[in-house]
Amino acid sequence: MRLIQAVSVTCLSVLAWAGPVVAAQTAQPATTVIRAARMFDAHGTTVTPNAVVVVQDGVITAAGSGVAVPPGATVVDLGDATLLPGFIDAHTHLSDEMSSNWFADTVSGLRRTVAEAAIRATVFASRTLQAGFTTVRDVGSSEYIDVGLRNNIAGGLVAGPRMLVAVHALGARGGHCDSTGYPYMLFGKESTAADGIASGPDQFRDAVRFQVKYGADVIKVCATGGVLSLADEVDTPQLTPAEMDALVDEAHRLRKKTAAHAHGAAGAKVAIRAGIDSIEHGSFLDDEALDMMKARGTYLVPTLMAGKSFTGQRRLPPEIQAKADAAAASATGTFRRAVERGVKIALGTDSGVTPHGRNAEEFGLMVQNGLAPAAALRAGTIEGATLLGLEKAIGSIEPGKQADLVAVPGDVLADIQAAEHPVFVMKGGRIVRHDAPRPVTATR
Repeated sequence: MRLIQAVSVTCLSVLAWAGPVVAAQTAQPATTVIRAARMFDAHGTTVTPNAVVVVQDGVITAAGSGVAVPPGATVVDLGDATLLPGFIDAHTHLSDEMSSNWFADTVSGLRRTVAEAAIRATVFASRTLQAGFTTVRDVGSSEYIDVGLRNNIAGGLVAGPRMLVAVHALGARGGHCDSTGYPYMLFGKESTAADGIASGPDQFRDAVRFQVKYGADVIKVCATGGVLSLADEVDTPQLTPAEMDALVDEAHRLRKKTAAHAHGAAGAKVAIRAGIDSIEHGSFLDDEALDMMKARGTYLVPTLMAGKSFTGQRRLPPEIQAKADAAAASATGTFRRAVERGVKIALGTDSGVTPHGRNAEEFGLMVQNGLAPAAALRAGTIEGATLLGLEKAIGSIEPGKQADLVAVPGDVLADIQAAEHPVFVMKGGRIVRHDAPRPVTATR
């Protein structure tokens, strides 16, 4: 297995060698100035007109209306566009992507080598970055593909967003994070802590340590059943309070944030009481759970795109379709009640279940279901950064922060769907997309 993992990461690096490495070594101007008709800096609810952002050595040094352009700077004028912080998706799975046919995906997945999966992941990562998402939290992978992808992106070998990864999501035996619904030993040995499956407080503490040892930035746990697993009910709690308490305590002791996949209210409340940092999905949360989240500052990552995707033309096993229908029918109402109560919300798409590169459609769904446009944009910028623990470095446009920027046509507060059509993307001061006319001028 170690040899396979090494080969997969090597193949991933080799794939990127001819392209992104060359781009990464291309000299960038010391100072770049980006102009746009307006700017949403993620601190307020309005846009700043005649926006100017000054970037030096990958960091924002000035931003505002009519800021002076430093002598010798290279100027990029985006015209009638809105400049925003780079988008943040708090719930992705970059190592795979579902099609509309669950049965075909299952067969393809069984035949795909680790190296193939790693190469596919580089494509998904690039697509996500081109969509304006400069940072993502990847909340469950396999074969350490997420670790290899994160490391190669950070090393400049692969084009993609900044990544925080969970390695294996943790869960109970026979639960959503385990391989359920198949005959015993069909896939070999039973799952262990190395695969994220544990039993009892001590084992869950050890499972947290195992994931951290092998590269986890965040600990993800399946607190309830899920939609895409064959043999568990979607809303049943799957960890005892003692198990959840131990898991969250150990993760926080190691200074790692925690995320709980939780559709049902009972399992979500076990996680909330334990101090979980975010509830993912939350399809069936009741008023008590939402009130607890509001009181404790627990984030909701609603993944509305995932729910909507199951209401279309997908070929699914009947037991999965039934769960998908129930979750989709309840999720939007839960989201609206969360908005009414002022629960903290961070954007998450469940991309992988939904197509990579379409992440910005989540903004429109949040607005459609009761969140103000500015609040939706904050959910995908500064609120996402705060959930990830990166708010001092990214998430807003202000001096001292990393120059992660995205520009979209027109006024995004008037048309939230403009976020789905980025014309400019900058990550860490490096332009990775510029669809507007290319000429730039150098001031003297």
